[in-house]
Amino acid sequence: MQGTVDGFAFGAVTPAASCLVACVASALGLRCVVRSLINRQSWKPGWLALGAATIGCGIWTTHFVAMVGFKIQGIPIDYDSRLTSLSLAVAIVLVGFGVFAVGYRGATPVTLTAAGILTGLAVVAAHYTGMAALELNGTLGYDPLTVAASVLIAVTAATAAVWTAASYRGFPAALGSGLLMGVALTGTHYTGMAALAVHLRGATDASYMTGMYGSSSSASILLPLLIGPVVFLILAGVVVMFDPQLVLGDGDWSRATPRRRRSTAVVPERPAHPPRTASLFEPRDQRADRRTSPRGR
Repeated sequence: MQGTVDGFAFGAVTPAASCLVACVASALGLRCVVRSLINRQSWKPGWLALGAATIGCGIWTTHFVAMVGFKIQGIPIDYDSRLTSLSLAVAIVLVGFGVFAVGYRGATPVTLTAAGILTGLAVVAAHYTGMAALELNGTLGYDPLTVAASVLIAVTAATAAVWTAASYRGFPAALGSGLLMGVALTGTHYTGMAALAVHLRGATDASYMTGMYGSSSSASILLPLLIGPVVFLILAGVVVMFDPQLVLGDGDWSRATPRRRRSTAVVPERPAHPPRTASLFEPRDQRADRRTSPRGR
């Protein structure tokens, strides 16, 4: 029996929320990677690890925020916790390979392309591993051509995002790379969902309909799982926002620093012999002598 799939149970709320998470998390993660490239005195492993974890969490969070609006008519849905956690780990590890290659081998065309491909594959792997975590009384099938299109979207957009982040500096580059990664994540997810077909087994069985897999909705299952990654993304955002070099970029920062130094280095000149002024608390005859003395003139 063919199941009726609805990926927009909450209308445009879940697509908009997933796209926002994808753009913000990707921009934060890519800025961390750029931070390790433009400042050789920074702790490179820490910034690269933070970038990989932020992008990986963004990939995972984007997928499952979108899945909050996913349902199949007439049957409950549950998720396997091990596969759900595995999808997060796969995303972080694959992104990490690409990120560390760029960090230690430099932003060459080869490493940037490899990092983009690995990031795109991380998006694909996290999506389809997360889909494999679905527990329902049925099987999932995919249209091969649509799946290939989702892979192409992920790899192309992710590669463009990595190139943009590494080739340009400043806020416009961060915004552009984040938007490109948002296209990669949400485009891959909803293209992959368009390839999905669910074949149900025993959907009219009364014992199953009363809750073989539980009667909880996707929102009640997924929202608690999203708390940890969302908190991590917020903390990563705080780290980035409190580092001016990450916000301004290399070019803007290098122009801002000398200006700040010049403004603080200017010290007003003091006269060698400042003029003495009469005090109201001096006797009248002393003030008269000062006015008539050569120094007073």
